[in-house]
Amino acid sequence: MALEPLELGGQRYLPVPERVAAELAVTQAATGRVFELAFAARLHGPCYRCLDDAVVDLPIRGREYQATSPGDSDELRTPYLKEDRLDLGGWGRDAVVLALPDKILCRPDCAGLCPVCGKDLNDEPHGHDDAPPHSRWEALAELRERL
Repeated sequence: MALEPLELGGQRYLPVPERVAAELAVTQAATGRVFELAFAARLHGPCYRCLDDAVVDLPIRGREYQATSPGDSDELRTPYLKEDRLDLGGWGRDAVVLALPDKILCRPDCAGLCPVCGKDLNDEPHGHDDAPPHSRWEALAELRERL
């Protein structure tokens, strides 16, 4: 099965490899068919905090149902089946996106970038305690002194 690159939050994540082995099982039920898809995906892209390279491994398992007579109910039909053709690429892409963590990180304890100077805090942990506050905060500082 071919996986396409993903665009998330303005960042591009590449599947490596682009083609993965997938298992598809189709089971005939009394009222329709059950489709089960399983594969492993690996995405490479920027870390959410420090922008360094991050890799996320995702075990994917998906299940869809298509009723023999679904009527008008969207719950009884899969959006991936059109005219008896199953869209594995679309289903796989959606399954990968749903399996992604909230934040893709290079490591769980990533410190990110310094908000003042932009240096990577993983390589150079530091602080800016003696830095003067930005001029945009002067009005709030005056208000704090009055209260």
